[in-house]
Amino acid sequence: MRAFTRPKIVVSKCLGFEACRHNGAQINEEIMPMLEKYVDFFPVCPEVEIGLGTPREAIRLVANGDEDQLIQPKSNRDLTTTMNQFADRFLTEVEEIDGFILKNRSPSCGVTDAKVYNGVEKAPVVRTGSGTFTKKVVQFFPETALEDEGRLKNFMIREHFLTRIFTMAEFRVIKKDPSSSKLMDFHARNKYLFMACHQDTMRELGRITANHEKKPMTEVFEQYEQGLRQLFARPVSVGDHINVCQHVFGYFSKYLTSAEKKHFLHLLDQLRKKKMPLSSILGVLRSWCYRFENKYLLQQSYFEPYPEGLVAISDSGKGRELS
Repeated sequence: MRAFTRPKIVVSKCLGFEACRHNGAQINEEIMPMLEKYVDFFPVCPEVEIGLGTPREAIRLVANGDEDQLIQPKSNRDLTTTMNQFADRFLTEVEEIDGFILKNRSPSCGVTDAKVYNGVEKAPVVRTGSGTFTKKVVQFFPETALEDEGRLKNFMIREHFLTRIFTMAEFRVIKKDPSSSKLMDFHARNKYLFMACHQDTMRELGRITANHEKKPMTEVFEQYEQGLRQLFARPVSVGDHINVCQHVFGYFSKYLTSAEKKHFLHLLDQLRKKKMPLSSILGVLRSWCYRFENKYLLQQSYFEPYPEGLVAISDSGKGRELS
């Protein structure tokens, strides 16, 4: 089993850490206690932090040109500036954050589904978008893993998020004492994971690692990190996984019987048709790694991109073809 660096995650405090919802409730999400075994959480409730208290009168986003206003209808208070000032302070002070898990549908923390109204009271919803605090998160931490607890019930989204935060956490540690050997080792161990994410970006990261221009290591690491963040811009597709599995299969094909090769290609076809989970394919490939004592492949993060203990989280059933 791999040893994993603990990612640092900012999380909405109401998601199992404190009863601070507007109605005084706490939301108990299954994923939080499981994640807490492997990550370091930094809980925050922006609405409490700006003095609204618990319980509190509801607030809402109101459309106002380019910038939505954060309004408390009962008092008619405009909290936009207050929330932005808090977010600026908080996000300036937190360092080395690997990801965010924020409360869905919240006017402060919603990632994509916060309701935006056409007026302060008795007005229709005109669209959905990001909460006021979340907009600041995106400004301060662009290309950093950001999800809400609802979307993390989807297997594909959750796997992408977990892969991303554990990879970035490991890179964060080696970046503290940058060296060519550490970067080469990191890139080599993640080769097939990066290939699955984006093959062209993987090659570009390899070029950066080679450092033929003899740039200072701090500059090399900064450039590599930019590419690494871009690498995780989208979840991995079934086709991407099949491509990587075929590459790994190439290491063993000459040692396998015709029947074994035929069976494996059948499994890939079943995966393509979403009738076979990826985990079954990876189990076969990993068994061949042990059987043929391929140490290079056994160290590949592709087979275990995040702790095994997080695989068992239940979900909505969506995206299970990659489970």
